[in-house]
Amino acid sequence: MLRNLKGLRLVAVPSRHASVNLSKMAFVLISRFNMMTLTTTIDPMRIANYLSADPLYEWTFLTPGGGELTASNGLTVNCEPLNASREVFDTVFVLGSWGCERYVQPELFNWLRLLERKGAKICGMEIGAYVLARAGLMSGRQATTHWSHMAGFAEQFPNSHLREQLFTVDGKLMTCAGGTAGIDLMLHLISQKHGEHLAHEVADQILHHPMRPADFAQRHSLGSTTDRLHPEIEATIKLMEANISDPLSVPEIAKSIGLSQRKLERMFKKHMGCSVVQLGQLLRLQYARVLLTTTRMSIRDVSVASGFNSMSYFSQAFTKCFGRKPSEYRHAWPEREANPSWLGTVFSFTRPIEPPQSPSEWQQSHGRDQPPVR
Repeated sequence: MLRNLKGLRLVAVPSRHASVNLSKMAFVLISRFNMMTLTTTIDPMRIANYLSADPLYEWTFLTPGGGELTASNGLTVNCEPLNASREVFDTVFVLGSWGCERYVQPELFNWLRLLERKGAKICGMEIGAYVLARAGLMSGRQATTHWSHMAGFAEQFPNSHLREQLFTVDGKLMTCAGGTAGIDLMLHLISQKHGEHLAHEVADQILHHPMRPADFAQRHSLGSTTDRLHPEIEATIKLMEANISDPLSVPEIAKSIGLSQRKLERMFKKHMGCSVVQLGQLLRLQYARVLLTTTRMSIRDVSVASGFNSMSYFSQAFTKCFGRKPSEYRHAWPEREANPSWLGTVFSFTRPIEPPQSPSEWQQSHGRDQPPVR
């Protein structure tokens, strides 16, 4: 299905005519960038132009070397080289996703540093925050990235003040978690430059309510059966995440939360579908996976940093959870996979995937004439 999308192209759209309020934006795309992040960032500007008598924004797509770039969903974008235009951009967005945590491109790093010295705003979108940090722009600055890569970012760039939230604004440097957080970042920027009324009208057009602030949490349910985690479960998860390398026992957690161990276990079974111990191990395995894919730490060091004292048990648990050994995961994801999978979520952990049924088995179990469409 994705192959059919590759013929589609996105190209920059010029403004209708000159405007004194025109903001010139650049999107630097890195191969396998997230198209959803690009779309949610562009569309608020497009709608602001639609609602305004004069155009307020125009944008250009760039990439080192220029040419067509393919997003993670198979769509392509036609990009200009970094230095093809002598335009002075007001804001530059760097979009990166799969593999961007190891991306090194000296030309891009130098170009970003030059723009920063000239006073442009620069924003790292999703895993694009790694690019800004590797270019030397994030030391001592507030930063965020997608929650699934925060452990690796913190390990590689300890001098950044990392926050798990939708976006950060630290002077002229910004970072954004990606996805729909791009809408909230752009509504914030529109509000800053053109006022809250326009920002709210843009939000009305795209049915985006409420307008979320920068410090809004990235995660809310974590696989729970409710839209948001119960406060006691959320507090438990935060406590476990704060003690990854030295896990607390369930009695210690229950005492800290202010619940009996029995009640805490019942809440987890009901709303999370697993025990406190099981979820704690899953969080430590997820943490280990991020360290393996984003750092050069040895597998033994990753094991210890993730709270596993036994290498053999770590390897066994990791393989069972993610379907491959730690060493295989490190060398195979994501460059050698066209479409990497992200096993090891609470959903896959608590609901094992069942093998597909034959038509006769399906009819017997469902009492219908036809099997499901696959």
